[in-house]
Amino acid sequence: MSHATLEVLLVSAKALENNDFLCNMDPYAIITCRSQEKKSSVASGKGSDPRWNETFVFTLSDMDVSELRIKIMDKDTFTADDFVGEAIIPLESVFHHGKVQATSYKVAKDKKYCGEIKVALTFTPQRDRGGYSGGGHSGGGYSREHENNIGGWRESSRDY
Repeated sequence: MSHATLEVLLVSAKALENNDFLCNMDPYAIITCRSQEKKSSVASGKGSDPRWNETFVFTLSDMDVSELRIKIMDKDTFTADDFVGEAIIPLESVFHHGKVQATSYKVAKDKKYCGEIKVALTFTPQRDRGGYSGGGHSGGGYSREHENNIGGWRESSRDY
């Protein structure tokens, strides 16, 4: 099973549809990658054009994830938080190139455009650690005897 990390830089959003009629929205984002979920800070009073500049790291244990979901919510004090919209970001490009510079993605609610979110992505596969793969003192693995091997001659570890 291969392991990797997906780093998500949540930069900003713009032109979000404001659900609060009397004041500015307090938007935040919920980022979901498969079953992992991360929540941004609340951009209090930032309205339709919040800036976060927050980084989130997801650990991927297999590569069958194809998209990243970002839900934009409006934090409310006395009622349930309002759903503003969602962006679905395909991950194929970042898996192929390793990095996707900050890019704007459409935010939609009920298939209707309601703003944009800017995100940068970095994919880092975990490299196998080189060296000996065996263990212990028997057969093919690394042992302390190898430390005393000098120029093809084995140095004695016994004192005479």
